[in-house]
Amino acid sequence: MDEIAVLIPCYNESKTIEKVIKDFKRALPGAVIYVYDNNSKDGTDEIARRAGAVVRYEYQQGKGNVIRRMFREIDAKCYVMTDGDDTYPADEAEKLCEAVLERNADMVVGDRLSSSYFEENKRPFHNFGNSLVRGAINSMFKSDIRDIMTGYRAFSYQFVKSFPVLSKGFEIETEMSIHAIDKNMRVENVIIQYRDRPEGSESKLNTYSDGFKVIMTIIKLYKNYKPMGFFSWIAVVLVLLSTAFLAPVMGEYFDTGLVERFPTLIVCGFVYMAAMQSFFAGLMLSTMKQKNMQDYEMSLIFLNREYQKQLAVSGDKPEDEYEYTNELCRLRHRDDRVESQV
Repeated sequence: MDEIAVLIPCYNESKTIEKVIKDFKRALPGAVIYVYDNNSKDGTDEIARRAGAVVRYEYQQGKGNVIRRMFREIDAKCYVMTDGDDTYPADEAEKLCEAVLERNADMVVGDRLSSSYFEENKRPFHNFGNSLVRGAINSMFKSDIRDIMTGYRAFSYQFVKSFPVLSKGFEIETEMSIHAIDKNMRVENVIIQYRDRPEGSESKLNTYSDGFKVIMTIIKLYKNYKPMGFFSWIAVVLVLLSTAFLAPVMGEYFDTGLVERFPTLIVCGFVYMAAMQSFFAGLMLSTMKQKNMQDYEMSLIFLNREYQKQLAVSGDKPEDEYEYTNELCRLRHRDDRVESQV
């Protein structure tokens, strides 16, 4: 198991990857640097290999696919994720690692937006999009993550091995942030300096198409993680819509004693029924999500046992402490079985 693993997903970053690797080698001398090449056509992999990185490949296109592969294959006490475009300073990495290794943070966010991002970044729609996404997620999920879209982060072993990567592209950062919030993980914000891409290096992010994907990802994840809120809003909208059309019909009925627009009355009745179905769907999904949260917390116990086992095997933690952790997990599991039988 590595002490610190630096993860660099790359696609056509030949102009900057060598400098990025050398900078991180200097900033984190004991770290193992992994470059995962995602079908680059400009020799990024060979440059990275000559610079001293461990080079591996992911052939499914997309940043999310690359990170899924990284998280599956690499075991480390602390993971640092960065981009290969030299926009994130390596000398800030030590602060991110300290939060994970010394303060037990599960995810550390390299916060660009509180420093130089808006001055350095030359794409105004990116600036607007980052602010919009940050505001939307912090409002929906009652959190205080200051940079949702940053590609500079550090993670604990428990976060990496319990995070189900579903996004295929640049939406992955949004998914990470919401997962950490929903699972009540310890998140820290560390302000970092940001610099724009050097001349000749081109961004792979499409402002409009990728921005639309991020917005759709937020909506989808809100539905999955906050089903009661999501379906309650749908129910409220349907009730208001139905009431607006029903009010004139009911007004005529009270004035004349007759219903002159039966089709409107019937449709409004069905819309009210749809609102009720939406509300109860949210209620049932919310109950199911609560059970999933309980299962997730239990899985963290066994994941921690696996982590302790790997530390014991690698000699980083005494064997008797590992056995103590094993015994604790066995006792908890036995207590859960007894309670379920009662």
